[in-house]
Formats: sequence, C-alpha cells, structure tokens
Amino acid sequence: MLKFVGTDIVFQEFPDEVTLAINISNCPCKCPGCHSPFLWKDTGTELTEASIDQLINEAGSQITCIGFMGGDSAPERVNQLAGHIRKNHPDRKIGWYTGRTTISPLISRNRFDYIKVGPYIRHLGALNSPTTNQRMYRFHPDGSFDDITHRFQINST
Repeated sequence: MLKFVGTDIVFQEFPDEVTLAINISNCPCKCPGCHSPFLWKDTGTELTEASIDQLINEAGSQITCIGFMGGDSAPERVNQLAGHIRKNHPDRKIGWYTGRTTISPLISRNRFDYIKVGPYIRHLGALNSPTTNQRMYRFHPDGSFDDITHRFQINST
C-alpha cells in the first residue's frame, strides 16, 4: 500500500510542466541529507485511484503533469497508478522521482513521461549540480528516451 503526505503544485521538478507533486511516504532509501526526511515514516493517507482522481480534479486544469515523489517501497503500485492516470487523464504527463539507482523492472516505461533516478548524495549535489549522480529521463512513445539532466544544471544553456 502506498500512502501520501500532502501534495504541492511545483514548477521545476519536471521541465516545462506545472506538476501536482504527490509526496509518498515510507521511503526505504533514507538518503543522508534528504530534504524530506518526514517521508521516511510509514504515515499518511492511502494513495488510491479514487484519491488520485480527487487530487487531479481539485488541482484543476492548471496542472500538466502528475509527479510521484517517492514510492520506492512499492514500484508496482506506482506503475498501476500511472496506468490509471494514463487511461483516465490522458492529457496529463506522468513523472516519477525514485531514489534507486536504476529504473525498476516492475514498471512499464510507457506509462511515464519522465523518471528521475538516483539517491541524493550530498557531495555530488542534486539535479542542478554538474557533478550529480542523479539522472532525469524523458521517455517517448516509441520507447526511446533522452537524458535531460542538463536542463536542470545551473550553467545549462
């Protein structure tokens, strides 16, 4: 079961998107220096298809993307919920922030437009650092993908 602890409307997590970021709890990664250690605990409200529909409806037409911020404890459930969004809200893009170093084999990549992989490692920095270990991928309908990490970098052109 996935649980979430609040949402935010964000503008920088996925390029060119106004994102409804869903903060998922029970993170098993527990990265030192994490900006959201409150998400390490198994707390919050169950994230279901019905609650996602409600969150999307409440956010309104201003959002262009739904972002799962975490969910590493149940990637197969993130995959199921992404499938629900893809089917029932086809006008929204879907992104996932995972702290794992690879994309889970339990997901269908065609359900996602963006996936960020990689734990936060303080001395390497976040996505906006040129030395980051984290990667942001943009997936295309034909199954190909681009590494778009450079779009986050401070000195990016």
